[in-house]
Amino acid sequence: MRRVRPGTASRSAGGASSRAAGEERALTSVAAGDRYEEPKDLPRLWHVTLSVSGQEAPLKEVRRALEQLAHDHPFLLTSRYAGDHAEIRYWEEARDLHDAAAVALRLWGEHRQSAGLPPWEIVGLEVIDRETYHQRIAEGYGLPPASPVGVHPY
Repeated sequence: MRRVRPGTASRSAGGASSRAAGEERALTSVAAGDRYEEPKDLPRLWHVTLSVSGQEAPLKEVRRALEQLAHDHPFLLTSRYAGDHAEIRYWEEARDLHDAAAVALRLWGEHRQSAGLPPWEIVGLEVIDRETYHQRIAEGYGLPPASPVGVHPY
């Protein structure tokens, strides 16, 4: 039986190793002072508030449709609704604000059929980054965090 010293490469069944027998494996390190920088194109979390309104619809149908939307879109935090308008709040993961806003602007139309949403139009959109959201809450501005989560009448 052949013994292999720790830190050395062994021969594979298919051929020679990349290091000569007895050669130590080189370690790599990061120079002191080098800092890790987060890649700029990684997704971030964005808080989205989407407001829709239109012709009066039965409250039971609006509620059922928003509950279905919450089921279809698992990141939905909360919805508030009345017979002629609704507000949806959720977190979106996207590379930048433009991507988060684009997804938000498609949300209502893309789920209109599957969730049975009323034929309302989008009348408002706010997209803010996570830091801004938490700063607003800490300063007492804006709506408090969505609690309780779910679909609620105004």
